[in-house]
Amino acid sequence: MRLPLISPKDLTPEQKSLYDNMRKGIHSNFNAFKVEREDGALMGPWNPWLHEPGIGKAIWDLTLAMTANATLPDNVRQVAILVVGARFDAAYEIYAHIAVAEREGMADERLATLVADLKPVDLAPDESAAFDISYALVRGGVLPEPLYRLGVSTFGQKGMNELIFLVGLYSLVSTTLNGFNVPVPERE
Repeated sequence: MRLPLISPKDLTPEQKSLYDNMRKGIHSNFNAFKVEREDGALMGPWNPWLHEPGIGKAIWDLTLAMTANATLPDNVRQVAILVVGARFDAAYEIYAHIAVAEREGMADERLATLVADLKPVDLAPDESAAFDISYALVRGGVLPEPLYRLGVSTFGQKGMNELIFLVGLYSLVSTTLNGFNVPVPERE
């Protein structure tokens, strides 16, 4: 870990405001995995964002907007997020979203295949489309037209927009986690 966790008692006023906002959102939306130390210090991507609150707030606001305006089914979102996490080999992201997917009943075999950066054979059509689109996006370059059309026909234009933004957001999260070497907490 390249940035020390910040104890709540050591936060600046700007950090404290962001911390309070993040903590509130974390407890209502990101509660399937460990996000804070015993003293309340935030782990995962939230810690680096607290170190740079001007940038961290913008990323957090995007995260909240993506959550509040979600129209894609959560199983589709988790497939996309796990594709991104696997591509970047972002340990905390994989840890966190395995926990979310497990809570929602995703089978171990499917999870293992996704985090191995492979396509599971048991995906529903919408999950398969999300996998293919996400997989292509995280490899760089323009999304091929047939995949774009598949996304629009599967999810509608709004849903396709959301999927592209979701892949972009979790690519940013993965880069943050890897850049700062954010560790995975012990699983309980």
